[in-house]
Amino acid sequence: MELVYEIHQVLMDREDTCHRTCFTLHLGNQTLDHFAELKTIKGLKEGSMIRIQEAPYTVREARIHVRHVRDLLKCLDPQDAYLGVDCQSLSFLYAVSQGDVLVSEKKKTPVESVDCTPPKHIFPNSKDRLLSPLQPFSKEQKSPPCLKVLTMCRWNPPPGPRKLHGDLLYLYVVTLENRHCHITASTWGFYLNMTNEEEFNPKPANPCYMSHSLIDLLCLLSNGFKRNFALLQKKRTARHPFERVGTPYQVYTWTAPVVEHGIDALRAEDAFSSKLGYEEHIPGQTRDWNEELQTTRELPRRTLPERLLRERAIFKVHSDFVSAATRGAMQVIDGNVMAINPGEDPKMQMFIWNNIFFSLGFDVRDHYKEVGGDAAAYVAPRNDLQGVQVYSAADIEGLYTLGTVVVDYRGYRVTAQSIIPGILEREQEQSVVYGSIDFGKTVVTHPKYMDLLQKAAQQLKILPHKVLNDKNEEVELCSSVECKGIIGNDGRHYILDLLRTFPPDVNFLDSEGIQLNAASREMGFPIIHKHKLATLRQELVDAFVDNRYMMFLKYAALHLQQLGGKKQEVGKLPVVKQKEESEKEEEVEKERETEKEKEVEKEKDNKDIEADEAKKIVEGVTESIAAEKQVEENTKDIIKNAANAVGSLKEADFDVRFNLDAFSPGVRHVDPHSDQMKKERQLICDAAGFLVSVQLPSFIHDLKDHTSAPTDGTTLCEAMHNRGINIRYLGKVANLLAKVPELDYIRSIAVGELIARSVKHIFTTFLQNIDMICLSSAIAHFLNCYLSSCVNPHPANKNEELLAKKRRKKRSFSSNASSQWASYSPKSLWARIKTELKEYYDWNLKSDSIDSTVQRYGLQKISLLRSLCIKCGVQVLLRDYNFDSKNQETFQEQDILNLYPVVKHINPRATDALSLYTAGQTKTQQGYLKDGYDLISESLNLLNNVYGSMHPEIAQCLRMLARLNYIMGEYQEAMSFQQKAVLMSERVNGVDHPHTITEYTHLAHYCFANSQVSGALKLLYRARYLLVLIHGEYHPEMALIDSNIGLILHSLGQFSYALQFLEHALELNKKFFGERSLKVALNYHLVARTQSCMGNFRGALKNEKETFTIYKTQLGSEHEKTKEADQCLRNLTQQAVVMAKKISEAFNGRNTLGVPPITIQPPPMTTILELLNIINGVMYVQITPEEIERMRVEIEKSHAKALKEKDGSGSSDTQKDSESDTVVDSDDKSLDSDHSEDAKKLKSSVKEKPNQESKDRVSPQAEEDSGTKNKEELTTR
Repeated sequence: MELVYEIHQVLMDREDTCHRTCFTLHLGNQTLDHFAELKTIKGLKEGSMIRIQEAPYTVREARIHVRHVRDLLKCLDPQDAYLGVDCQSLSFLYAVSQGDVLVSEKKKTPVESVDCTPPKHIFPNSKDRLLSPLQPFSKEQKSPPCLKVLTMCRWNPPPGPRKLHGDLLYLYVVTLENRHCHITASTWGFYLNMTNEEEFNPKPANPCYMSHSLIDLLCLLSNGFKRNFALLQKKRTARHPFERVGTPYQVYTWTAPVVEHGIDALRAEDAFSSKLGYEEHIPGQTRDWNEELQTTRELPRRTLPERLLRERAIFKVHSDFVSAATRGAMQVIDGNVMAINPGEDPKMQMFIWNNIFFSLGFDVRDHYKEVGGDAAAYVAPRNDLQGVQVYSAADIEGLYTLGTVVVDYRGYRVTAQSIIPGILEREQEQSVVYGSIDFGKTVVTHPKYMDLLQKAAQQLKILPHKVLNDKNEEVELCSSVECKGIIGNDGRHYILDLLRTFPPDVNFLDSEGIQLNAASREMGFPIIHKHKLATLRQELVDAFVDNRYMMFLKYAALHLQQLGGKKQEVGKLPVVKQKEESEKEEEVEKERETEKEKEVEKEKDNKDIEADEAKKIVEGVTESIAAEKQVEENTKDIIKNAANAVGSLKEADFDVRFNLDAFSPGVRHVDPHSDQMKKERQLICDAAGFLVSVQLPSFIHDLKDHTSAPTDGTTLCEAMHNRGINIRYLGKVANLLAKVPELDYIRSIAVGELIARSVKHIFTTFLQNIDMICLSSAIAHFLNCYLSSCVNPHPANKNEELLAKKRRKKRSFSSNASSQWASYSPKSLWARIKTELKEYYDWNLKSDSIDSTVQRYGLQKISLLRSLCIKCGVQVLLRDYNFDSKNQETFQEQDILNLYPVVKHINPRATDALSLYTAGQTKTQQGYLKDGYDLISESLNLLNNVYGSMHPEIAQCLRMLARLNYIMGEYQEAMSFQQKAVLMSERVNGVDHPHTITEYTHLAHYCFANSQVSGALKLLYRARYLLVLIHGEYHPEMALIDSNIGLILHSLGQFSYALQFLEHALELNKKFFGERSLKVALNYHLVARTQSCMGNFRGALKNEKETFTIYKTQLGSEHEKTKEADQCLRNLTQQAVVMAKKISEAFNGRNTLGVPPITIQPPPMTTILELLNIINGVMYVQITPEEIERMRVEIEKSHAKALKEKDGSGSSDTQKDSESDTVVDSDDKSLDSDHSEDAKKLKSSVKEKPNQESKDRVSPQAEEDSGTKNKEELTTR
């Protein structure tokens, strides 16, 4: 804690002091200032006693107290989470695990007494796709009723005479005993008065029960309140803090049960008062968002404490701004805000609310006529937001961007921006001192802006360029022409309209001068898009520049070395082979054949040493040229040729930057036909070609290697973005996936995402033309046309209960708009979907109904419903839907509960914490687990310092710490950290997010390690259910979950259940990894073990033979695992012979006792845990101290330079020599090619980045390789 205010907050949260809000803190005779820093208080030291003293109330304090009491009474109620208010969200971990797993650890229940039978819908190949288990509520979550009514009294406000007696406000309470009480809030506290429903008598009753706290008064008035409030407090404090604190951004749920709507005066007051969404304790009027946002960025950042304070302030203000902007956008669309131009067309109206400017995503005044009209106006805010993100990340001192939030709500796109001081007082033409307001006709520039933008341009790869204005004057710009610079009344330099911050994507432009490469033309490019604002992503720009830089280095280094070899004998590059040299020469001579660029990309990863050597050679030569030293002409020529080969804009150096206006319509260039302009345009064409010929194939290659395994459309889009691939290429990705049979599961994800996004485009327009009174009926009808098998769904009656019987026949409420939505049918809607898919994504849907689409592409209707609801902000009733009825509609109007906003905003980052996290990853990759753990723990502290207690990056950090604890043998600590990670992921990502599924599987693993077998199974059942819901059973992750469930059920003796899950895992692994994969061999062995325990020796022999065959083929007959499999076969054969002999004796009458029972010894828990470790990617390899020392020497040699740069010292000596167990995690894919096999054993499985899905799994890529590299993957039986 740093502030006195934080002590107040802690006291208001503690069980014994939570009912007090109005008090002051005293140290001796000194009253502590509310916002003073603790370190500045004189006399405050460890052991000091701070005294709490009750303070007199004011109207404001009394209202805060009443609101706090109301919040305490509803603290267990999930209603706010369902409504999406007050940053509350859902969490079901405690309901799933039936309590705190850490508490369960202390009260272990015998496994035999627990029913571990899987629910029916959890079994493999179950056709049930239930929605109701998504939100499992436990009985403990229900709030005990404390009062019937707590509301503001109708006698408010106090009249003048009563104000003079200290009356502040009046409350009305009905207790559980049905006692009606009128309470006065006075400056001294709360007391019972003599007022009743008919007579105002504010005098104190006898007795009046005067109390400083309203809770104390209510306890005196009602025994039921006293009893239930104590119970409520126990339940509240028993909840994990992560279940109670608010999230930084609101998370909405797409399903909800019917929530009882009770009386709540404060809720009603919030809804209909003029309150603007700012906190009660903030003094003054509305918040000046722009001043707050810009002031936080101006804070000093020289030292670590200053940077932490600055980043925390930026994040807090930004999260508050997003919350206020979201609320304001909803108010605008709901019609609760007066437009500043009310006389104009509704689509052209603009609004100001709470010092935030709101505009709608329509083409007003034909501003976007040249680039696509309304389609361009709709995507422009999103492009602008991406520009704001990169300029904010560049963090150039003196250059300011606007606070920007894009909100999609009820079919409308609203852009919310902070207001530049003074911009509303003058015309836009007078304000703009840099850029253009009419897409390049009139252009102005400003020296200060040029200076600031050039600093940012170095990071963003933007090329300064000159254009002509309407007076034919040359104007220099360092951004796109649409970017505007405005100097506010506060003297700050603002930039806005950053919709072209990145180079145009010429694959979607039809313009003169575009020369696409062969790969792009083969794929059908250029494609005429709906708008001309298609741009490349920042990730693609960075990857392209890096790729060209590596080409430049290798070309130059190769020829420089050849030149040196002719003069004298100079050692060749360590890794360069003669064959590779010839390939390089051929590749660069055909410089722009991007098929060869793909080869460069493939070779890049395993030529790091070559790249480093090449970099040193080239940098030495270029520095000599720059210093004008005497350099031979042919050396200069080599550098020039290398620069020319990669399309560099400079002759004698590498310079790849982009002219953002090279293809902009309406922009006039100084010399459009010059060689320089041709180079600039060619670079943009090359970047678009690089995306098609290198990034798309590399992405498919990653998916084939299972280095990336998306589980739904969201994670697929994230994976594409990480490669710099825009979503408009999703149709092309789907076509490429269709050519790879083992990636059918990702193809179905891609097709589902394509359909969902196309339906979103149609649904957005659909919503805009509907009266509010018909919204639920219209949405239900749309969903029926989209997802129901009902041939001819009928729209629900449009609120006909509102009409008199005689008027119902006239349909007086029917209008053209209403009849338009009612005319939708499944046939017409799917025809529109097919058209939209072709026009937007250039993808052909080869079906014309929901049933044929689901059948053809392996989709699920429930997954399509989830995807549409999340994308469009629709909340549906939590119940099990029947999609397959031919005669009855699936959705009724009462199934549509709400529409919530879909919010896009920038994400401020904790830069120092991220650096520490990366350093911790590096240490753990080198085998120094303790060092890595310490660094990541410090990273967690910094993340908490910046983000508060809840954030997706903190969840990732917690998962990593749990993993490291588990690897180091601290199973209890691992479970503690992972429990927090699960709770946080549910709260900040969503209860059915793919990251949450991963967290559940990790927690189940750690629970089993702590002997919580039944708890582990419940968590795995939950993970399996969620994966089935969002995708289905056909996924590699499902094979992993089923293997875990099967193994644990096997350990409990539930062999028939275990066999179902293990056989399903085997079937999946064969499809994804091939019949001869080592992963499949392990699955065969697990199935054989289970069958032998059931007495099915014939089946067990068959499966164990498969294991033996795979090991022998992949590892050789002399390998340890092959010999073990051979021994297993012998044992099984012997058991089968003995059993057959006894059966024969029993049938022949020689044995009067009959067939002897099969005695099954349950496998020890340690054996099961070892197998779970292998399946989940953690290995313990026995090695001697001598081997440890030898491995350390090898690792230190290969990493000495890297460690010196990062740590400023030699390699760390923290590895424990005396340890005989070293941990290896098989999902590490970053092992250097030059390391020995022993060195690889020291690597750990902890390399993952925040905001990316964990890859803590057995490496499919490593597993496909043959040889001893895989020996750690195999189990010792």
